Amino acid sequence: MAGALRLSTLDAAFLYLETPECPMHVGSLSLFQLPDGYDGDFTEAFKAQIASRMDAAPMLRRKLAPTLLDLDHPSWVEDDQFDIDRHIFRGGLPAPGDMATLRRLVGWMHAKLLNRARPLWEFYVFEGLPDNQVALYAKIHHAMIDGGAGVALSKIVYDLVPDPAPREAAGASTAASDRKTSAAELAGAIAQTAFGLWRRPFDKEAAAAPISLPRTGRTDFGSVLIDHALTQVETGLKVAAAMPAMARSAAEALPGLLDPQKLKQLPQMVPPSTPLNTAISSERSFGTSTLSLKKVKAVAKAAGGKANDVILAVSAGVLRRWLQERDALPDKPLSAAVPVSLREEGNADTNNQAFAMTCRIATDVADPKERLARVIAASGEAKAMISPLKDFVPHVQSASTLGMPIAMQVLALLYGRSGLSNVLPPTANVIISNVPGPPVPLYAAGARMLDLWPVSIAVHGMGLNITVQSYMDKMAVGLIAGANVLPDVQRLADMMVEELDVLAAA
Repeated sequence: MAGALRLSTLDAAFLYLETPECPMHVGSLSLFQLPDGYDGDFTEAFKAQIASRMDAAPMLRRKLAPTLLDLDHPSWVEDDQFDIDRHIFRGGLPAPGDMATLRRLVGWMHAKLLNRARPLWEFYVFEGLPDNQVALYAKIHHAMIDGGAGVALSKIVYDLVPDPAPREAAGASTAASDRKTSAAELAGAIAQTAFGLWRRPFDKEAAAAPISLPRTGRTDFGSVLIDHALTQVETGLKVAAAMPAMARSAAEALPGLLDPQKLKQLPQMVPPSTPLNTAISSERSFGTSTLSLKKVKAVAKAAGGKANDVILAVSAGVLRRWLQERDALPDKPLSAAVPVSLREEGNADTNNQAFAMTCRIATDVADPKERLARVIAASGEAKAMISPLKDFVPHVQSASTLGMPIAMQVLALLYGRSGLSNVLPPTANVIISNVPGPPVPLYAAGARMLDLWPVSIAVHGMGLNITVQSYMDKMAVGLIAGANVLPDVQRLADMMVEELDVLAAA
């Protein structure tokens, strides 16, 4: 099969929804402690480390190959002009070189689009920080990666010990796999797949095998049409194979969705409008905070919830305070868009395997203990509602229509430039995400990682994104916002620690 990898509909959507005001890359800001007496060049050492591991992370060498007239999703192909010096840069941190300066710089850099003519990732190394520390800002397009894939990629990029043994090559160069499939090979592969499909009802081994039709891997007009047709056939076959599970899921979901009591509550479930729910500018503000993982788990255990419920409740407390200060706190509770991973244990594929649920976060409740109880209940209801839908989501995410790329790009630009997000009711008020990270210390070029803060995406209509990632005994909080909505988002970041203390005391 050809080495060109066609993007899924979900992965490609992050490309189509991207506009100058809404970049669709995610990233991180990390601090490293250099060893005592270090006199080397950390930037060059880090660059050499990444270069030595490109075979284990082949997606880092792949760039986009669009189809003719954007008729169908683009593909990832080997960049035959790949140059690591175009992806890892030495940055200069202006005086006074403190965390406030670093956060402002990251906010400014995170607002800049990645160059689609190259692989969609960049690292910036900032040396000369106080206490012999260096900072690393990384960004990678969401079309390539989600939170789970990011954690998997970090295991390749970083080390578990300061001086690791040299890694063995992961295999042959990916360039060798970019050979196009010939017509004879394609026909043979289709015939072999068809034979396997006929065997599925009579052979348990054949029934357990994944359904995967071959592709030409080309971007010319005829090949695009052939690959699109094969994708439609493959999707139909997968839906047919999953029909029993999907029917069971529908039977489980429908009674809850059609419950008269819940239907009466629908008007109350529409999120209220707040100052956060407006069109955002092309500038970003970035804030960081660090919570105690032990304290978060202790509060969750005492309340009978999970760590994610505590993060939602802490965020709700912060938003309640911020809105009260502006005399803009709605009577109705705010809703959060919460990403939900579909990634199976051990899956390290560099793609998106997630969808989102909405959860009311009880910002209308003054008592922090009661607020957490309401959040736990609302989170449980939201999970119960979406759980039966998990069998449907992968098939919806793989659905495709010719002309979708250009249509979605036009609609994204129209939505942003028309100001519709200023007048339409929000689908949610804020994005809140919690990603499990490495529980052990990581190293890069001999330097120990001290902190790892996520940097995510703010969009029109939801001008604030709160993303949390655990690292060792910490929960690192990264807040990214449209600068026109929250020019000083660090103030909200500082409130996160205060609100966790309030919740722990309650």
